[in-house]
Amino acid sequence: MSKFDEIQTEVKNTPGLGKKMAKYSAIGAVIAIPLPVVGPVLGAIAGAAFAYSKRKD
Repeated sequence: MSKFDEIQTEVKNTPGLGKKMAKYSAIGAVIAIPLPVVGPVLGAIAGAAFAYSKRKD
């Protein structure tokens, strides 16, 4: 089982985590729009990772 599968299973089994990750992804994408190197896609990934890591603590 890969790390991706573990995270996907944890998101499915934890109520509200997927919704929180989506919210932080949107915030990260909006914040990263003016940054030419980062861009909204990497900002969304960073936002989702932040929400996931925040839940793990």
